[in-house]
Amino acid sequence: MPRLRAIARLLRLLLVVALGLAMASVIAVGERLGLKASAERRQRWTCLFMRHLVDALPFKVRIQGELPRQPLLWVCNHVSWTDIPLLGMLTPLSFLSKAEVRQWPVAGWLAEKAGTLFIRRGGGDAQRLREQISGLLGEQRPLLIFPEGTTTDGRTLRTFHGRLLAGAIDRGTPLQPVAIQYLRDGQPDPLAPFIGEDDLVSHLMRLFGQDRGEVVIQLLPPVQSAGKERAALALQAQQAIHLALFGFEEVEQRRGVKAA
Repeated sequence: MPRLRAIARLLRLLLVVALGLAMASVIAVGERLGLKASAERRQRWTCLFMRHLVDALPFKVRIQGELPRQPLLWVCNHVSWTDIPLLGMLTPLSFLSKAEVRQWPVAGWLAEKAGTLFIRRGGGDAQRLREQISGLLGEQRPLLIFPEGTTTDGRTLRTFHGRLLAGAIDRGTPLQPVAIQYLRDGQPDPLAPFIGEDDLVSHLMRLFGQDRGEVVIQLLPPVQSAGKERAALALQAQQAIHLALFGFEEVEQRRGVKAA
């Protein structure tokens, strides 16, 4: 039964991917004809695709907080590849991704046509990346980044890289901290994380073969960036997300220790 369920869900996912390929193909053909799609249109189309993609994922989604009314630099903890469609469906966004994604079959091409910025780990292109992020924010285009630089199992939070926030400081653009949490039976979901040497097909079969999990997306109060140091801004955003994810749990644990 789980295998049949997984196959049925995968077929639905493939239909959505086919829709994404068709949309990206329209953009590609337009480029060849000299009719380059605007960044705003790419963001809108990407948002539409993400909504269809999320509908095909085995999650119940709960959103807390309010969407920002101005373009901000979104910063979020990173658990899985599914973070991208789950956040991308909320509002038109551009994305920052590791350079390896560009080489992925299908997904890399879709990401490129959606206007994704690709970053090389340790590539020494910090200044160029800073200018690209600053340029996007200067065009009033919201951008989503994962400052941890990699995924976790959802039970911890890695140190945020301040260099990714330099462009926001240059523009005085506030940060939009977002905390994303995957739950199953009220506990951290062991199936949702995409970490280590995990491969996409195995992850999909494992995830799609089980009952629907829950995703809680918390849109936290914006953090002002103007006049701040990169490290201090990164720490402030990290602490806000950490508190949203684990704060209540840690308070309860401390109470338990005192009671004992």
